[in-house]
Amino acid sequence: MANTLQSKKRARQIERRTEVNKARRSRIRRFLRKVEEAIAAGDEAAAKSAFFAAQPELDRGVTKGVLHKNTVARKKSRLSARIKALGA
Repeated sequence: MANTLQSKKRARQIERRTEVNKARRSRIRRFLRKVEEAIAAGDEAAAKSAFFAAQPELDRGVTKGVLHKNTVARKKSRLSARIKALGA
């Protein structure tokens, strides 16, 4: 348990940040789920539009420090390839 005033304050701040980051992560997951569902349904148009909506959310996750940039780059690349395969 935190003892000093500063460590108690940091503990409070971390608690708040954790809640914000959880919300951001779940928001990103919601956007990704829409893309996944469209791909599973085989609907290329819906998958593309969902993917275009998800991209800025993923990038925002990087800038906010919720996700690593390489993780987001990998996710975008793999989703893009799967959407492209639908059209072929």
